[in-house]
Amino acid sequence: MVISLIATASLGLGSVLWVELVRDFYHVLSHVWQPLYRLHIWHHRVFRPDLTAVSDTIYRQAHWRNDVPECLAMLLMSGLFWGVAYTVAPGSHWAAIAGSLYTLTFLLSAIARGCGWQWAHELTDITHMPGPFLTPPSRWSVNRTYHWRHHFDNQKAYYCGTLTLVDQLMGTALSLKGKTIAVTGASGTLGRSLLAQLQARGAKVIALTSTAQTVTLSVNGEMLPVKTISWQVGNESELAPHLEKVDILILNHGINVHGERTAQAIAKSYEINTFSCWRLMELFFTTVRTNEDIATKEVWVNTSEAEVNPAFSPLYELTKRSLGDLVTLRRLDAPCVVRKLILGPFKSNLNPIGVMSADNVAKQIVNLAVRDVRNIVVTINPLTFLAYPIKEFCVATYFKLFSEKANDLTNILPSKILSVDSTTSPSASVASSQSEGKTAN
Repeated sequence: MVISLIATASLGLGSVLWVELVRDFYHVLSHVWQPLYRLHIWHHRVFRPDLTAVSDTIYRQAHWRNDVPECLAMLLMSGLFWGVAYTVAPGSHWAAIAGSLYTLTFLLSAIARGCGWQWAHELTDITHMPGPFLTPPSRWSVNRTYHWRHHFDNQKAYYCGTLTLVDQLMGTALSLKGKTIAVTGASGTLGRSLLAQLQARGAKVIALTSTAQTVTLSVNGEMLPVKTISWQVGNESELAPHLEKVDILILNHGINVHGERTAQAIAKSYEINTFSCWRLMELFFTTVRTNEDIATKEVWVNTSEAEVNPAFSPLYELTKRSLGDLVTLRRLDAPCVVRKLILGPFKSNLNPIGVMSADNVAKQIVNLAVRDVRNIVVTINPLTFLAYPIKEFCVATYFKLFSEKANDLTNILPSKILSVDSTTSPSASVASSQSEGKTAN
């Protein structure tokens, strides 16, 4: 009896998931096959960037030319699923009709919108409703913010209609093409590798470094300069004009004092590893003001697997764990997507015993980011893949239960928070060692 119920429920859910996959792949095909694209282009002609319709006529025609054919394809393929279910599980095949019934709701809604019925638009076309975005792009389901990017960020990405599974599998859940991406610690080994990988994906990269030298990248055997902006820890506010034009900020700078435990070492470690990153993150949040900003801006923070594993460097562990917890706390109310980079030891000038290649680490980071992974774990330690999700879930839940929601997602920081007393600020020579992956674990 229990097995029969499980089989029935599985067929019902499977039929719904099946038609959603059909819809998403139909959408992908509409962008690569010209006969379907001629119909689908009507859908892209409808909306202005504020999601108001260009005209009522085009809006109605778009549903007859795109949405109705799409639903008919879903309905046809739901019948195929039912036929397979009838053959494989004749006792429970009736549950497979759920996919057809589910599709009919979309078909009837599309017909109603095509007829120009206003109530249908307001009740059923949720991802195209105008108005301010209340949340950043969703991780697992398609909200208005997520779908807006398909229209106005990159039409060759963000294909999914309800669930984001297909985009995650295809690596189209985040488009980097044309994005302006700034990387701190850019003169370090991982910083350079990230710049190279992002540039290869079509991003416009900016190197943020404490050194005065222009950062260069090797492209096809030729050394090409990258736009480089010099800054110092403690002077984060000076980057404000530049961050206004940045789509993705990657906080990658840090220091490892190894076995030191002096007062100076403590101050330097917390100032560079924790508070400097926190200040830059908060400063970047203040640049998120419009719907476009909410949809496209992101912060990636390199917190290291020292969040959950020993790094054989107590101050490095303490400061990285503090940073990790601050990021977990703030992204509960963050106005844009915030990703964590939980990285194991990679080989660099400041960590010669690292066992991973920085180039390979950077490549994995980018590959996981375009699949919209919010906690990006790259390590050779299998325990991290088990320990980190548990730790993050518990800490995030604790913060949700015992802290209050911020009233204003883009609250402006007091100037005193974004400035550091020059008497306590670390020297430029310390800040110049901005590079990650310097643990010995």
